[in-house]
Amino acid sequence: QVQLVETGGGLVQPGGSLRLSCAASGFTFSRHALNWYRQAPGKERELVASISNTGRTLDYADSVKGRFTISRDNAKSTVYLQMNSLKPDDTAVYYCNVQIWSASLGTVDYWGQGTQVTVSS
Repeated sequence: QVQLVETGGGLVQPGGSLRLSCAASGFTFSRHALNWYRQAPGKERELVASISNTGRTLDYADSVKGRFTISRDNAKSTVYLQMNSLKPDDTAVYYCNVQIWSASLGTVDYWGQGTQVTVSS
């Protein structure tokens, strides 16, 4: 079955950096775009960054452009989110996401368990 396991969250001071990883299994990783979302307390889940299956197309939320970088290693079935110049507003649970289509189920969203990122002095 599809599994997404995020790691790398933690507590960091404003201006600091973290690198999140999402290890995927249960599907053909190299054929699918991957996404990072985040959800802060009391707020809706928002899309932070996306990467195409080849890694050539990247998209970012305006709030993280220039600070976050999404990348992937298809040989390791892993997607990364490098987060620099972190701000308290970046505090949230970060989720890895993949949308997979099948003839039997249609398009299904799969999510990891999330990893907490806290930016505080």
